Amino acid sequence: MAKVLMPIGDGTEVLDTYYPIFRLAEDDFEVVVSGPEARIYHGVMHEIPPDASIPWDITREQPAYHVKATMAFRDVKVDEYAGLFLSGGRAPEYLRYDEDLIRITKHFFEKNKPVAIVCHGVEIAAAAGCLKNRKCTSVAKCALDITSFGGVYVNDRCVIDGNLVSGRTWHDNPYFMRPFVEMLKKARGS
Repeated sequence: MAKVLMPIGDGTEVLDTYYPIFRLAEDDFEVVVSGPEARIYHGVMHEIPPDASIPWDITREQPAYHVKATMAFRDVKVDEYAGLFLSGGRAPEYLRYDEDLIRITKHFFEKNKPVAIVCHGVEIAAAAGCLKNRKCTSVAKCALDITSFGGVYVNDRCVIDGNLVSGRTWHDNPYFMRPFVEMLKKARGS
């Protein structure tokens, strides 16, 4: 079974994370969840509350399901993985400083392996220097993470640029996951 690596940390957005875990398993890909350490992480849910009487300028964050990482970043053997999935939430804000994760991320781009990014996951690819001259999407408040690192921000539910597939938020899961799965199947030879 081909493996896909998914880095997470505390503050990972659960819909950005759990949907691809289950969706990739449907096509016989094993998602290996990794973190700074192998442990259980606190997931969060981001939403704009539907109560218009209390407006929010930005998404509200609240606790959600927990997610278990079975491997620490330092123990990841990148050659064992067919693809990389960078989920969102607040976790990428601090994960982007992890040298092992930066090394891992660079490998997938340098080897032209399939990479999917949603929401704040773009902060990891940006910090790794992998977005120069690349088209990508993300939640609008992260557009600067793309353009500041030499990339082109496109506000669309799915943007494909070579081996990179990106979506804005978990609302775009059905649109960017399909081409990511197709890329993985092609790389696997099925």
